[in-house]
Parts: sequence; structure tokens; C-alpha cells
Amino acid sequence: MDLFEYMRTASMEKDSPLAARLRPMALEEVVGQQHIIGRDRLLYRAIKADKLSSLIFYGPPGTGKTTLAKVIAKTTSAEFTQINATVAGKKDMEEVVKAAKDTMGMYGKKTILFIDEIHRFNKSQQDYLLPFVEDGTVILIGATTENPYFEVNGALLSRSVIFELKPLGCEDIKELLRRAVYDKEKGMGAYDAVLHEDAMDFLADMAGGDARHALNAIELGIMTTKRAEDGKIHITLEVAQECIQKRAVRYDKSGDNHYDTISAFIKSMRGSDPDAAVYYLARMLYAGESVTFVARRIMICASEDVGNADPQAIQVAVNASLAAERVGMPEAQIILSQAALYVASAPKSNACVKAIGEAMETVEKTGNLPIPAHLQDAHYKGAAKLGHGAGYLYAHDYPNHYVEQQYLPYELTGREFYHPSGNGYEVKIKEHMKRIRKKEGNETI
Repeated sequence: MDLFEYMRTASMEKDSPLAARLRPMALEEVVGQQHIIGRDRLLYRAIKADKLSSLIFYGPPGTGKTTLAKVIAKTTSAEFTQINATVAGKKDMEEVVKAAKDTMGMYGKKTILFIDEIHRFNKSQQDYLLPFVEDGTVILIGATTENPYFEVNGALLSRSVIFELKPLGCEDIKELLRRAVYDKEKGMGAYDAVLHEDAMDFLADMAGGDARHALNAIELGIMTTKRAEDGKIHITLEVAQECIQKRAVRYDKSGDNHYDTISAFIKSMRGSDPDAAVYYLARMLYAGESVTFVARRIMICASEDVGNADPQAIQVAVNASLAAERVGMPEAQIILSQAALYVASAPKSNACVKAIGEAMETVEKTGNLPIPAHLQDAHYKGAAKLGHGAGYLYAHDYPNHYVEQQYLPYELTGREFYHPSGNGYEVKIKEHMKRIRKKEGNETI
């Protein structure tokens, strides 16, 4: 490192954001994630023993992925190199691999390559790393906010141990806030600030498990709040509320949290829990989810999970979709709420799903079976001469507007696909079908 690089690094450490300055240097200083770095846990033992294999750290922002990588950098005897996939390319990786080979050849030392935001690398960039991870030229540590099973090549995953980091708990966030305010070496203790208990509770709650979000807020509060008469900077609840204007909601429209939230929304409607359904609806809308995307899911649920138990459900869902699209936000949230609550509260039946599923499976197995001649169209040229439509019984000419005759292909005689449930309107459907089919005097073909 030359003089200019040293001065640049020293300046960055001094002027870097609070969240960066507070990063721990030792494993014991790390807050949270005890499920993977608690004593006697695999990762804890591997770091302490300096016996690391390739790793993937997966979790939401502000949970310590880069922090753990930095701790490893401070404790390992291997050469440690870091790149960020948002700005790095294949040329950067080629330079890292060359340097790793030289380090191994000259000093017998392995190289740990930490790739932040590894999901940003495309398939070919990830493929380039594979042989060098395979032969041990580099030990890969990847960090990603996206589900690695979606975003990281299967070949790399099979050669790595995946550790999922969880959002930090409120007590963890509070511990970091105390360090930030009162630590005079790494934190902002020199400012002589006081963090009020209710303000700390508020910041810890509003951070949503994101340590960086909480630390950025407390740094802003200390830097912008005037000193009181006692000469101290008081971070009150009012100050804290000004520093976090909106709760941090972890929601990426292309990530797995997106799928988790919509899954919870659908399952809550299916499970007849209107309170949970409207909660997950609010989470999606709060995070800026597409109104049309949400409306489509409500329509699907209305048909898939309610079906004929309440035929009105699909009408409510479709009309809500049209109305929400025309009205737009924020009023559309009321319309979507009405539809979601209706679907969640409606009686449930998946008989329609089972019916079409069984029918599709039957078609796949049996192909195009002949349609009974009396059901075929007799109107097109020459059809009547071929006997098409001959013997067809017009249902409205018979009692209850019903007459027994063969409707399915003869090869499927007696096959039933639709089995109305005992819920909601399907009770009436079942009774109606039973009644008309048992009516005496019906003619049968």
C-alpha cells in the first residue's frame, strides 16, 4: 500500500457512515445471528479454526453479511480480497484469480474472495469462478439479499455452505444503538448525546430488523439536533420520529420476500383469516406492489379457493380489479381490501380446481375420444346426413329442465369430475343435482 492509498483508507475510515465505523473486528463483538455464530455453532468453529470452505451469506439488508466477511478478513491467515458485483466484471475476477495463484505459489497461502451482491453477477460470470472454487484457488464468500437458490448457479451452491441471516431483533438493534451513541472510539460518544428510552424503543421497532437503517437514523439525529441547556444532545422520541419518516419494509418485487408475502396473503384468504389477509395486503401496498398484481391474485383465489361455494366471490374480485385499476392509489387500497376481505370471509371449496384437474388429466391420458353423435353439430353442410345430432333430447322439454342422456364420451360413462363440497352455495348445488337426477319419469338414452 503506497502513501496515497494509506491516506485514502484512513480518511474513509474517519469519514465513513456510522454503520461502517461500528463494524466489529472480532466475532465476539457481532450482535445477533446466534443461530449461526453462537459458540459451538459450525460457522463459529470454522472461523475460530481458520478452516473455511466456500460460503454464501443470505439475508435481508442490515443483518451483518458484510460484517461477518470483515470479521473473517481480520481473523483468517489467508489472503482476503473483496469485490462488489454491482461494479466488478470478468476482468476484475481474472486479476483476483491471477493474484490468488501467485500467492499460493509463492507463499502457500490461500485466498478468500468476498463477493458482495453476488446475485448481480450473470451466469457466465458465475461460471468463470467455478473451476477456481473447485480446485481451491479461491475460497468464495458470497453475500446476497436474494434467495441463492434462485440467483446463484447450482454448481457454485453445491460447493458452498449456505447460511441464512435473520432480521435483527429489537434487543439487538438497541445494543447497537447504545454503542452508536455512547462508544467514544467507534461511535459518536464524543458528541455527548443522550438517547431516551422511548426513542430507542421506537427506533429499534421501526428499523424492521435492519441495523443500518437504525444507525443511519441515530447518526442523523445526533448530527442535526441542537444541544439542550444542559449541554447535551437529547435524542427524544420526537427527534427519533423525525429521523425515521417511514418504517423500513423489506420487500423486493423480484426477490423471495415478494413471493413469501404474496404466498402468506393467498394462504390467509384461503384459510379464512380476513385479519391476516388485510395485513399482508397492507404490507404489499405499503411497499409499492402493483395494484394489478394484487388484484389478479385475489381473482385467482376467488375461483380456486372459494369457487361455487360463493359464486359472488369471483364477481366481487373481478369488479374490484377493474375499479382499482381505474381509480388508482391510494383509494384502490380500499377496493382491494373489500375484495380480499370478502374472499377471505367466504365459504371455501376447491371442487372446481379438482374438477378441471381431473378432467385435464383424463384428456391427457385418453386423448380425443369420440363425442357422442347426438351431441355433435347437425347444422354444418352434410352433418345431418352423417347422423350428427340425431336423437338429441332438448333438456327444456322435460320436467325440471333435465333429461338423462349420454353427455360424456361413451368410454367415460359414469365418470364424475365435479364433486360439490358441503360448504356455502355448493350445498344447494349438490341438493339440486341430486333432486333432478332422481326425478321419476326422466328419459334415458
